[in-house]
Amino acid sequence: MSNLKPSEIVKELDKYIIGQDKAKRSVAIALRNRWRRQQVSEELRDEIAPKNIILIGPTGVGKTEIARRLSKLTDSPFTKVEASKFTEVGYVGRDVESMVRDILELTVNMLKAREQEAVQEKAIQIAEERMLDLLLPKPKAREMQNEDTGEMHFEIVSDSSGDKPSSSTREKLRTMLRKGKLDERYVDLDISDRSMPMVEIFSNVGMEEMGINFKDMFSNIMPKNTKRRKIKVAEAMEILVQEEAQNLVDMDKVIIQAIEKVEQSGIIFLDEIDKIAGGDGGHGPDVSREGVQRDLLPIVEGSTVTTKYGSVKTDHILFIASGAFHMVKPSDLIPELQGRFPIRVELNSLGSKEFVRILTEPKNALLLQYKELLKTEGIDIVFKDDAITEIAKDAEEVNNLTENIGARRLHTLMECLLEDILFDAPDMKEEKIIIDKKYVEDKLKDIKSNEDLSRYIL
Repeated sequence: MSNLKPSEIVKELDKYIIGQDKAKRSVAIALRNRWRRQQVSEELRDEIAPKNIILIGPTGVGKTEIARRLSKLTDSPFTKVEASKFTEVGYVGRDVESMVRDILELTVNMLKAREQEAVQEKAIQIAEERMLDLLLPKPKAREMQNEDTGEMHFEIVSDSSGDKPSSSTREKLRTMLRKGKLDERYVDLDISDRSMPMVEIFSNVGMEEMGINFKDMFSNIMPKNTKRRKIKVAEAMEILVQEEAQNLVDMDKVIIQAIEKVEQSGIIFLDEIDKIAGGDGGHGPDVSREGVQRDLLPIVEGSTVTTKYGSVKTDHILFIASGAFHMVKPSDLIPELQGRFPIRVELNSLGSKEFVRILTEPKNALLLQYKELLKTEGIDIVFKDDAITEIAKDAEEVNNLTENIGARRLHTLMECLLEDILFDAPDMKEEKIIIDKKYVEDKLKDIKSNEDLSRYIL
């Protein structure tokens, strides 16, 4: 992140998202400001609050994608939540603090997986020794008494064949194990039974708020059940490597790192924030909208949230909110919450020009995805330029006639267009299929001409 200038962040986002330059510039500046904050003196560092952003625009124009790509670019903890899922304290639903717990849980799991990868080689070595012990049991020692002196001593008892296992035998087995010659052999392995008793608690209070973590509590109270299973060496090795990797990871260190990472570089994407913006006073099911905003306020403002891993401060988490704002305006949010989102960016609706670029330009372009999918069946599908233009024009037309769902309309059209090819592909003799303007028109003309049908299908 320290090496990325705002212009470079925008360039990286351009690989996946078409247009929306204003939004990209805003998030690039917000991200660079994070790095700048780390460079200032420590006493001032805590005073610099992140500049939270509201992205305003219809669905399918790239709001979520901008936030998600941003987090991948900087390796920041990221979670996306719908604001409409939350309800005011006292109503049944999720409490707003759960989004902080979710992002921490994701970060702990991500860092734990990385640590396990780092110790993988060591884990394989230990697992190999354990496997050789299973394949070649150690000789038993028997306590003996010296008849002359009466002193006790130990004597190795040979196995049934009368031979003691030598180190050369162990090394031969090790070579065979590494070459995979023992993979089909069976060994007896004690596997811990992970089944937990089912407990349901009916309460609108989060488990962490009650100060109880039932999963951990039961794992400590209940005896650790292990069952002996006869499994193949290859499978047993995988289990042993996994066990050893978990044992080698220092979970306390992982948790400390995860909390710091969330606090300093976490990104929470609050979708559908317009759904909790109140109109002219709440009544009926709308009554808790303003309550949700008031509950969100301390989290966005900066507070301490209790989680099962410890306390998390939200002062420097970057919040990116988004909404279509068809029925309400950002000014309908409560003034305190508006003040916590100083940057407002309006995203443009997408037209046929943008759709042509979306189909062809990004790294994960839609046409490229279908080409690669059909290549697995040995079919090379080619889209002519006039066909791409026609698909884009149809997407814009259907968006104008029905609901405007932005670039998501392209997915619907492509599935409708290629349905027969995707279905018949395994039995097709042709190796090359060319999609031109006529093919697109023939496929979609009946649906497009019937407005009622296009509402349901496209």
